[in-house]
Amino acid sequence: MLKRSGLLRTFTRQVHFDTRRFVIALQREGFTPTQSEGVVRIVSKAFNEGIKSVSSQLVTKETLSKMTYQQKVDFTKLRGELQTMDRSEFTTVQTENERIRSDLEKLKTKIKEEITKTSAGVRLDLNLEKGRIREEGSQHELHISEIDTRIDQEVANMKMQIDSVKTQVMQWLIGVCTGTFALVLAYVRLLS
Repeated sequence: MLKRSGLLRTFTRQVHFDTRRFVIALQREGFTPTQSEGVVRIVSKAFNEGIKSVSSQLVTKETLSKMTYQQKVDFTKLRGELQTMDRSEFTTVQTENERIRSDLEKLKTKIKEEITKTSAGVRLDLNLEKGRIREEGSQHELHISEIDTRIDQEVANMKMQIDSVKTQVMQWLIGVCTGTFALVLAYVRLLS
């Protein structure tokens, strides 16, 4: 139902991780090209796996809107069909009633009783159908609210994961910078 690859492409396009810039930055800090590319490859792989994991469980707002719209269209169509059925049944009963009145005046009382019974049955059926439609509508609304809640939870989890990755990268970069600064100080001290 959902095109997960399209969703992943859209999500990935919004998040840009410039690996080349980090490779160059690591090389400036004293890493060899192989080391810096290896470190950035590992970080990039972890970052991309996190994005894939989160995006595989997301539902687009457009898809949710389409589903909601389709349900509204279906309910409107069902209501129209019920009204058409009610009108056609009423017209049939009325025509039959007029024919019977003109043909069989003697059975007038009996026919009125039958029409009353039929109308009561139709009304009862319509009331039952309306109740069923309301129940289905409430179930759909509950399902939609559950989906909204699940989306909110997944977005929150994704934000926590991204913050965690940011924190780890910053800790790592601070460690590398501190180590580099210590090496530079040691080198300056050796020279002086």
